[in-house]
Amino acid sequence: MKILITGSAGFIGSHLAKKLLESNYSVIGIDNLNNYYDVNLKRSRLSFLETSNFHFEKANLENRDIVMSIFEKYKPDVVINLAAQAGVRYSLENPHAYIDSNIVGFTNILEACRHNKVDQLIYASSSSVYGANTSLPFSVHDNVDHPISLYAATKKANELMAHTYSHLYGLPTTGLRFFTVYGPWGRPDMALFLFTRAIINGEPIKVFNNGKMMRDFTYVDDIVESIYRLIQRKPEPNPEWSGNNPDPGTSYAPYKIYNIGNNSPVNLMEFISAIEEKLGIEAKKEYLPLQAGDVPATYANVEDLYRDIDFRPQTSIKEGVGKFIDWYIDYYGVKL
Repeated sequence: MKILITGSAGFIGSHLAKKLLESNYSVIGIDNLNNYYDVNLKRSRLSFLETSNFHFEKANLENRDIVMSIFEKYKPDVVINLAAQAGVRYSLENPHAYIDSNIVGFTNILEACRHNKVDQLIYASSSSVYGANTSLPFSVHDNVDHPISLYAATKKANELMAHTYSHLYGLPTTGLRFFTVYGPWGRPDMALFLFTRAIINGEPIKVFNNGKMMRDFTYVDDIVESIYRLIQRKPEPNPEWSGNNPDPGTSYAPYKIYNIGNNSPVNLMEFISAIEEKLGIEAKKEYLPLQAGDVPATYANVEDLYRDIDFRPQTSIKEGVGKFIDWYIDYYGVKL
């Protein structure tokens, strides 16, 4: 089976590609290697994917002709779209980057899937779509019509666009709402990376909402295992779906949404304590108010995921943070 992964030099994409290559899949990777963060980190991720079964194409998803030509060249069976302009706070400063990548780019992926008879499209959504929702845990069967950042709005839009293609063209689409993914090779703009670097360098860390935040931190290997199993489970129409009482998480079309989270939210201060304990250094803390676009708490209901693939994320914070810091110290040659 040939699987095309967009964002293959990214955090989740590189981990997934490695898993699929080890399982003897043929993988086509697309990434534009942009400078949103350290390009050398992205190239290092790609270096551990260099096998005869991996084919890499440097391209922007916004370029319709290039995307179509890559699909026509490789004829992938399954497409996993992980490429996106990420970051809630960055979307406040650079909104156009999110429209270009997350809307225009995703449209090109949908069109390429449609015209090349792809068997299934799996794509990254985000827990950010829950926005102003406060009923915890968040369920895929909840209404999510009140995003509070443009990033979240583009991810909600992706889900709507995917449903349209599932309805019009019978394209099976599976949307994945990731909850605060972390682990080795993680993004430098994420909390774990920022905190670890600052603590090692003796700099203060920014603790938003005065530390009164809960996050359903999800270890990257658990994310990858979930996607790996979902490749084997193409979404089917829900025969019980009714327009009189529409279920947002399923459809009469071959369309499905899943939460992928640890189902165990952790207080931000507990998260920081795990980093301090692993490093053996106490953090200097700068307490700040809640940032625009942020939510105080995330918590994933993963019952649908568990029912359908017999797996639920379960890596503990202590174990996951420890593995990230071991990687960080080795990759950057840190002397503690």
